[in-house]
Amino acid sequence: MPRPYVILNAAMTLDGKIATHAGDSRISSEADLIRLHKLRAKMDAVMVGAGTILADDPSLTVRRVKGRNPIRVVVDGKARIPVNARIMNPSAKTIVAVSKLAEAKKIKQLAATGAEVMAFKGKEVDLRSLLERLHKMGIKKLLLEGGSTLNWKMIERSLVDEVQVSVAPKIVGGEKAKTLVGGTGFQSVKGGTQLKLNKISRVGSDILLTYRLKGAKRD
Repeated sequence: MPRPYVILNAAMTLDGKIATHAGDSRISSEADLIRLHKLRAKMDAVMVGAGTILADDPSLTVRRVKGRNPIRVVVDGKARIPVNARIMNPSAKTIVAVSKLAEAKKIKQLAATGAEVMAFKGKEVDLRSLLERLHKMGIKKLLLEGGSTLNWKMIERSLVDEVQVSVAPKIVGGEKAKTLVGGTGFQSVKGGTQLKLNKISRVGSDILLTYRLKGAKRD
């Protein structure tokens, strides 16, 4: 079944952290934030995990440039996000994907905000099925904005086609600081996801690296 073209976008420090151990994720330069908003404006949808909503409460709209807001998709198996999260505002359509572990009461509360709730039968949201459903809705390009756990699950299942990472000239360290990709990880370097470097560019004080993933679908 067809699915959207997926771009994983993130900002990280030179040591690969997307947030400090205290949760500070303000890594991008202003120039890179403008790039991100230009990219969002070109997408049909933007997707994040529940952890990103709980930690940062983003609106995931286009604000720094002129452009339309993409559909917002939250992968939230247990329906943990609050009904008053900024992503639930009427600026754009919001889809919340939940699993069978989500409480019926919370699902009704989320639906009452105007969000569309997509339910999946398993204990986790079936990401491939989710993307196929989104494609049927007309979503052809999707921007994945983390966090590290969702990034891992998408990469592990070969559901990412392109990676755009801006590297800030900063080092924050921290064993518990989140990295670009979390999860259990691959057991060997050889077994890891293979990428091809397409472009290197400078964005303000940051370096932007653009990769295509092995086996990626066409844009």
